Amino acid sequence: MADAPDTRTKILDACHTLLISDDGGSTRMSDIAKAAGLSRQAVYLHFKTRAELLIALTRHIDEVEDVAARLAPSRAAKSGLERLDAYIEAWGGYIPVIYPVGRALMAMAPGDEAADLAWTDRMTAMRQGCDAAINALAADGDLRPELNAQTAAELLWALLSVRNWEALTQSCGWPQAKYLHHMKALTRSYLCSQEAAS
Repeated sequence: MADAPDTRTKILDACHTLLISDDGGSTRMSDIAKAAGLSRQAVYLHFKTRAELLIALTRHIDEVEDVAARLAPSRAAKSGLERLDAYIEAWGGYIPVIYPVGRALMAMAPGDEAADLAWTDRMTAMRQGCDAAINALAADGDLRPELNAQTAAELLWALLSVRNWEALTQSCGWPQAKYLHHMKALTRSYLCSQEAAS
């Protein structure tokens, strides 16, 4: 279909608007179709399930916001320490962008399998970035000796969670620069060997 990309984007944009307008309360396929000015059948032609649509939305945001460019400095880093800092900068700087959708998906997830699948997909991708940063650190011999790579990656993943960012920036009022500074300092002090952290 010649108009498929435009129609697909229209559906994703409508879903995005609805998702952040009331934390996902109006994201039935019929609601999304109505907001996009399409029939429900037209929506199902592009997305077989609501879960597929919500997952596509998070990936669409990545494309629009060029997450690959945000991650480029981390991927091009010459050392594990440099990669760790660059990854925290990239992901920490991206959280404010994804937060409106993330907040809605997290609120919906406990009773909404589609929302849970979409948010799990997003967090799995983020975990892969944590794994890569920690593996680079370990390859340089700069990982804290008593930590293995899996434990360190799990700790990094938990520290960089959207909920922690939310608590510090939204509840405590930290500016973004303060959040990034302390996340870098905290991860270096605990995840890195004493020699590397100093």
